[in-house]
Amino acid sequence: MQKEQNNEAFVRELAECIYDLDAEVYSQIGSSLGRVFNRDRERCVRELTELLTTRPQGHLVRSELALIANMARTIPDRAEKKLVMTEYNRILTEVMKLPGNFVSGDVIDPELAKLNVLNLQNRFSENDHLIICISWGYASGGVDVGFKLADKLKINYYDEEIFQAVLKRLEAEKGTVQDSVHYTGDLGLNSPTSVFESASNLTLRQHFREFSRYHGLSKRDAVFFNQSDLLCDMAKKEDFIIMGRCGNAIMTNNQIPHISIYITAPFEQRVRHACEINNIQAGKASRLIKRLDRKHARYYNFYTSRKWGHANNYDLCINTASYGIDGTVDFILRMIDRGHIGIRGVKAQDVKA
Repeated sequence: MQKEQNNEAFVRELAECIYDLDAEVYSQIGSSLGRVFNRDRERCVRELTELLTTRPQGHLVRSELALIANMARTIPDRAEKKLVMTEYNRILTEVMKLPGNFVSGDVIDPELAKLNVLNLQNRFSENDHLIICISWGYASGGVDVGFKLADKLKINYYDEEIFQAVLKRLEAEKGTVQDSVHYTGDLGLNSPTSVFESASNLTLRQHFREFSRYHGLSKRDAVFFNQSDLLCDMAKKEDFIIMGRCGNAIMTNNQIPHISIYITAPFEQRVRHACEINNIQAGKASRLIKRLDRKHARYYNFYTSRKWGHANNYDLCINTASYGIDGTVDFILRMIDRGHIGIRGVKAQDVKA
């Protein structure tokens, strides 16, 4: 009982540190983007404490931490930025030590892990930002790979929840063209295709209303093109990792240099990992993976005229069962180290750190 009480007190203290870090970042940059936690302290700390102790919701903490780090990297004063990022790294380390944290478990197959080599080439110029587009099969560890890779490279990370926050902070018109898609990656159960698929449930009157509101586009199309425009605009200004959102096709269509990666794993490994992270039985995990894969493929194929998960559509396809999550991050870092050191904003020491 005493141990549980001590752990609860520690988690609450960690939640308070996250809240205070957000407040400090906001005070340093005075950003019009606003704070991540903008409600009263006690309520935010209580909710954070619950999230930190609820394993399936770990992705929400990751998204909030990444958004704070994204904004912290814009602090103009180098000394202050160093202090803030040091505190961020300390908090992140403590969060990752928690039982059931958002990077617990792995998908590595030790036998496959013995068989890997690396030999990739360069295609970037010094004027290009480092943009990494990651697609992944559910429960392959892709979200954890993306988050860890962004942290290692010290570049911004955008997943579905963060994209929602960014659009809100850019004051997208409420109730119209904004990201109402909630894909929570390896730890969530909702699909990025919810807007896409729900269109069939609209009445004729609702179809006409949306047709008028979005200048002849359906709502799902308006959302997609609005987000595509935002991604292209971001690509001119910053280095980042984008999870999903047909990012690789959008970058290709707009002739924006990028690295496109597809993360996968054998089905049986994904089932095992899904069972671990969601605490469900193998049969349910198997059905969940198949259902989400179908939805993601349908969404991607519709908007890109490509085939989701097909090797021809990506620069690099990685089997996380061969490398594990940390090994996959290492693999990608070595690829960047060998071929992309000249990219603006990314230094060799950052890649090798």
